[in-house]
Amino acid sequence: MGSVLCGSAVLAMTIVAAAQQPEPQAPQGRGGRGGGRGGVSPALFAAADSNKDGTLTRSEFKATFDDWFTKWDASGSGSLTQEHVTSGLTAALQPAGGGGGRGAQGQNQTPNPNDVQAMMAALPDKAPATPRQPRKVLVLGKAGGFVHSSIPLAARTVEELGKKTGAWSTTITYDAADINAQNLKQYDAIFLDSTTGAFLDDPNDQAATDARRKALLEFVRGGKGLAGIHAATDSYHRRNTPAAPEGASAPAGFAGRGFGGRGGAGATLAPVMFSQGDINGDQKLSRAEMTTLADTWFDKIDPQKTGSVIQADFGSRFAALLPAPPAPAAPPVAAAARPAQTGPDGQVGTWPEFNKMIGGFFKFHWVDPQEITYKIDDPKSPLTAMFKGAPLVVHDETYTFGMDTFSRQNLHVLTSIDYSKMSDADKAKEDWPRTDHDYALSWIKRDGNGRVFYMAHGHAERNYAVKPLLEHLLAGMQYALGDLKADDSPSVKPGSKTTAAK
Repeated sequence: MGSVLCGSAVLAMTIVAAAQQPEPQAPQGRGGRGGGRGGVSPALFAAADSNKDGTLTRSEFKATFDDWFTKWDASGSGSLTQEHVTSGLTAALQPAGGGGGRGAQGQNQTPNPNDVQAMMAALPDKAPATPRQPRKVLVLGKAGGFVHSSIPLAARTVEELGKKTGAWSTTITYDAADINAQNLKQYDAIFLDSTTGAFLDDPNDQAATDARRKALLEFVRGGKGLAGIHAATDSYHRRNTPAAPEGASAPAGFAGRGFGGRGGAGATLAPVMFSQGDINGDQKLSRAEMTTLADTWFDKIDPQKTGSVIQADFGSRFAALLPAPPAPAAPPVAAAARPAQTGPDGQVGTWPEFNKMIGGFFKFHWVDPQEITYKIDDPKSPLTAMFKGAPLVVHDETYTFGMDTFSRQNLHVLTSIDYSKMSDADKAKEDWPRTDHDYALSWIKRDGNGRVFYMAHGHAERNYAVKPLLEHLLAGMQYALGDLKADDSPSVKPGSKTTAAK
């Protein structure tokens, strides 16, 4: 369904800002190592970053390990067994606040100053449309599952876009309880800032959960706007097995999307900590061994010896310390008969109304800094005007969506992956790929009387300094607010065959 760029020859140029260059990454696997998507590194970083400034120092790291030893050695024996370490980490690395709203205070809410400076330098000067009236946007940064380090930067980006162009004013919250009917009356759009998991739910209050869900749906369907970036589509899905309810730990070898439940991070990290920390081989950890382990690990995650590590760097560096997961087991049926839409993890949506409203949910991701070339699916749209000229190339974590969760019959696709530009080796990283090779990157749609915009990139902080992406986000926000008119009819009419570039 993608368009062909005009001209007899398109120069093979790439629009890649200096801040967009790939960073050193841990070796890539199909599911990543446990330090990344499985929730270990973000949980460990959150626990050790005691002042919640988004930067981890050696003293914070060692103090955390020392505090843990004191708590876990309740008997005062001077040593810990692996069972002590496992149970201790399970409690220590539990996501703050579970799925409720108030617990989001455990998330870092302060972007790195250098990232903010780079973003500010790339901000567009003018909005594509003049607001019909003063607009207000509510940014929700609450993550119910995996917590992206870029959440505070994305929130600040939305705020600065509105401020510089005069297109809207912004309120930023990390409290899901702010999604209520009374509070939402003052806003024109909600921005879902890499929300993951059951981000609106309160596990201790079903009535509150129901009220929040109802408020969000009615807000949009009543004529307001919804915009989402990156992990807004990594929400409300789980494995389709009786033994894996929402929030359960992911199977070994998989990325852990939609999981990250009780004890998952702790159970993954405990044997690694124990095996690498038990220097004298007595099957116990002493306080001195814990201190040595903390020093050793910090040396590896701070190779430049700066004395501190930001969260974005911590994730990939710590992942390299963990053993690679085993390869997923072969499917029980022949490859030709495999269901392309599910894959081995059998992901299904847990809130169908939201899944359809946002446009789909996560199936797989290529690991940052995967190179992706943009294909413009609607070159006539005012939301893609910034992509005229040379193809945009982005390095980021890039989501894919299953055949049964994403459809052009439900969405007006703006941009997608130019799959023909991907190497065979990169294509092979995805298990159970879509048979139509249709990988959308951004779209718009109507839901009731409201408008929805989604942009898949935004995992890595470097991409908030790429001007075309910021211009795309600005246009998408103005569409969601109702100020920028655009064709939002489905890219493929119901009953027609979806077509994508092969």
